[in-house]
This record gives sequence, C-alpha cells and structure tokens, in this order.
Amino acid sequence: MLKVIQSAGLALAMAVTGLSAATTAQAQQMELRVGPDGVRPVIRDNDRDRRGPPRRGCSEREARAAARDSGLRDPQVVRVTPGRVVVQGFTRRGPSRITFANERGCPEI
Repeated sequence: MLKVIQSAGLALAMAVTGLSAATTAQAQQMELRVGPDGVRPVIRDNDRDRRGPPRRGCSEREARAAARDSGLRDPQVVRVTPGRVVVQGFTRRGPSRITFANERGCPEI
C-alpha cells in the first residue's frame, strides 16, 4: 500500500512539474510535444507572421527565366493578370509571345 501511495505521489509531482514547465515554455514560444518518438521541443517562429504569407504565383523574374529557357531572347513581361503572365521577346523568326499561368512554377499555357 505504501508503494502505491509513493507511486501516486511521484506521478503527481511529475504532473505538477510538467504543467509548470509547459506554462514557462509557452511564455517563451516553445512547446513540448509528446509522441511515439519521445518528447520533442517545438519552437514557434513568430517572424514568419510578420513576413506575410508565402508568395504564390509566377513572379516576373520567374516568367522571364522560363521564357529564356523556352528560347525567347530579351524577354520582357508585358502583362500580368491574376490568371496569367504574358512575356514578349524575340526568337530566330522574329517577335514572339509566351503566356504562362500565374501559378507556382510558371506553367506555360
């Protein structure tokens, strides 16, 4: 019986210590996650919120690079809409246009 009380007391002490550590860790933007691989600290990055959401779509720089890869010389972005990016330049046969979808990776339309 004494062994059961000691085990319960030890478990209670560990629980209280764990709660106080989690409260302190939360104040420091760190949390402890318990999983199948053990206890792992996770540190939150609040600077990511200040930087804004990750950029999506096809930037002008990426569109020019993709146009160059497609064989366009001296590419220039002439129009950007929410759905597409139009790049104009020159090929061996003369002036040409390439249209890219305004999505990640700049797929050609």
